[in-house]
Amino acid sequence: MKLYSTNNKDLRVSFQEAVFNSMPQDRGLYMPLEIPQLEQEFINNIENYSLPEIAYKIASTLLKDEIPAADLKALVEDAANFDAPVVKLDEETFVLELFHGPSLAFKDFGARFMSRVMAYFLKDGEQLLDVLVATSGDTGGAVALGFLGVPNTRVTILFPKGKVSEVQRLQLTTNGKNIRAIAVDGTFDDCQALVKQAFADDELNAKFRLTSANSINIARLIPQTFYYFNAYAQLKRQGFNEVVFSVPSGNFGNIGAGLLAYKMGLPVHQFIAATNANDTVPRFLETGIYDTKPSVQTYANAMDVGAPSNWVRIMNLFNEDKNAIKELVKAYRFTDKETLAGINEIFEQFNYVACPHTAIAYLATKAYAEENPSDKSAKVFLSTAHACKFPEVFPAEILEKIKLPAQVESLKNNPELYDDLGKDFEGFKGYLLEE
Repeated sequence: MKLYSTNNKDLRVSFQEAVFNSMPQDRGLYMPLEIPQLEQEFINNIENYSLPEIAYKIASTLLKDEIPAADLKALVEDAANFDAPVVKLDEETFVLELFHGPSLAFKDFGARFMSRVMAYFLKDGEQLLDVLVATSGDTGGAVALGFLGVPNTRVTILFPKGKVSEVQRLQLTTNGKNIRAIAVDGTFDDCQALVKQAFADDELNAKFRLTSANSINIARLIPQTFYYFNAYAQLKRQGFNEVVFSVPSGNFGNIGAGLLAYKMGLPVHQFIAATNANDTVPRFLETGIYDTKPSVQTYANAMDVGAPSNWVRIMNLFNEDKNAIKELVKAYRFTDKETLAGINEIFEQFNYVACPHTAIAYLATKAYAEENPSDKSAKVFLSTAHACKFPEVFPAEILEKIKLPAQVESLKNNPELYDDLGKDFEGFKGYLLEE
């Protein structure tokens, strides 16, 4: 598998190099030189395969000979060892539950795969691998658990102080060992900017072996395609051949993975990008002008991203063709007030408890269905996080229905360890050099 930079299509690197370097020095993002097509026979019979079998097929098709078949199969089976069920709400509406992994968020797919790939490539005696990650809520917890105890690695997680939920914060700050956390006095965009600046800093790169665990890393994107194909397999077992996916979108890595799956041959009728008040992409699709703004805090904090990094990948997938993207991707935005109404509506109509991100994806699904009454595709909205992470948004009658998973209960007994920093790069750089 060869990759190039979105800022330099003449660049060629291996998958291993892209995984460890995360981001090219030209500040582009790595993309596959070729996007292989899955055999039509596999797509036609996908309902006969399990999630691990589907995951291995996709990974081996993309990576080719980067990792020997037996090793890759074992790696994938270990990484994707939990369910991602499609739950039926009514005759055409389904929810894809992606919160059954260890950190209770969809990021487990990417973080577990990436950590195992890095561990596979790491050799004894090599320089310590420093993994930097910015999180708006869920990424950090998934990365922490994915890398916890992995030899010869150190993970530094930056999160916006006071802008993640209590459960999310505990998942970041109670690990110890090779995981350290920093509360940044700013937004997720500030955290993301610090990580990107670190990768472009010559002094830091000379001293440390830096890599990223954010969705800018191609090893995060690839495994997120697994659950799109697996969802389609489950829907085929129920008689559907066409599907619409509604994706809660912040940094646009999740929907970017879905679009990569589409390019590999997944038959998707429509993608829906569902956002909160951080609506850079909906505005772009409406006006053709890509105008980033500082992020604002909402109930759906994992989507509080004003400058989504992965949008450049999506544009690249479609050769900068705005019209092609607008044809395949519809976008909707919702306020906090609408999000709360969506949470209540799902509960009242389907007795289903949805986190704020999931509720936004549901509202976008509903809006699309109302605008396209003749579309009889299966309409699937992605549930990206367990509701227990956001207790403050639920009314009492819904809150009492949420069962707290055992791993969350245990977090409350662990001491929190984290540092506080401002959003200036020199302060962050000094912290890294001093440590």
